[in-house]
Amino acid sequence: MDARDVLIEAAGRPAEAARALRGSLARGALNVHPANHPNSPAWLLWHSGRELDSQLSELTGASEVWTGRAFSERSGLGALGESIGLGHTGEQARAIAVDDPDVLLDYLTAVTEELCAYVRTLREADLDTVIDESWDPPVTRGVRLVSMIDDAVQHVGQAAYAAGAPDPGA
Repeated sequence: MDARDVLIEAAGRPAEAARALRGSLARGALNVHPANHPNSPAWLLWHSGRELDSQLSELTGASEVWTGRAFSERSGLGALGESIGLGHTGEQARAIAVDDPDVLLDYLTAVTEELCAYVRTLREADLDTVIDESWDPPVTRGVRLVSMIDDAVQHVGQAAYAAGAPDPGA
């Protein structure tokens, strides 16, 4: 197993974990805000896909899955859905509400499939290529991929926690 195989294995984990939430989300937990936090499971899953998609698009030069496969239309989020969630106000985060969890689960699955396909095109040496010199130390392609996957894993984990938390208003 080389580094690309490890990245591919890790890249599939966020979507796998998110799909395991399907039953919880279908029972009304998708848009809940435990402890009145602005980030619902819907926001967390949407953001996981958007941050992966946006950064993958930058790496590949391809269009984003969000628009290219009409997830933007399926979600019904309008212009706000085009953002990735960084810097959202509480009001904006609460506006990310989706009726059908499958839209978000399918989106995250599609994005992680694209991410895995991209990693398969790389040579192991490509992971050492510096792609962003604005950081100290400069960021390599491999480090960026790990960062992207790590962010998605953390947010899906937060969505799982939030989806399982009791709704204080219920």
